[in-house]
Amino acid sequence: MQMEQLQKEMIAAMKAHDKERKDAISSVIQAVKKIAIDEGHRDDISEELVNRVILKELKSVKEQIDSCPADRQELKAEYQFRYDVISEYAPSLMSAEEVERVLKEKFADVLATKNKGQIMKTVMPELKGKADGKVINEVITRLC
Repeated sequence: MQMEQLQKEMIAAMKAHDKERKDAISSVIQAVKKIAIDEGHRDDISEELVNRVILKELKSVKEQIDSCPADRQELKAEYQFRYDVISEYAPSLMSAEEVERVLKEKFADVLATKNKGQIMKTVMPELKGKADGKVINEVITRLC
């Protein structure tokens, strides 16, 4: 997802007077800008950075939904709406089968060591942002 596209989506939500959608997109844009400034990429915000922040925000909202008390249905509905909006912009992640295929193709030599820590160190830079860390961990555990 490009930063410009997110901003266009927020403007469209503002024009449609959809406050909840605008707020959800705005929170993602703010998070992207904050991390971009922290990492020193204020002017040239990469697509990888935007995708990483979107996934982080998605995970954060999911945790809010899970930890919300059952008697607070209006709050839970608000979190669910934010989750749905943010998930529209989230990059599609690789499935367990795809992760296993990539591991067997590109990292067969490292997999042969059966050293889970070494495998994770080698694999994570390649798959970070493309697959969920839990899925990667489960596949590596199964292969070892």
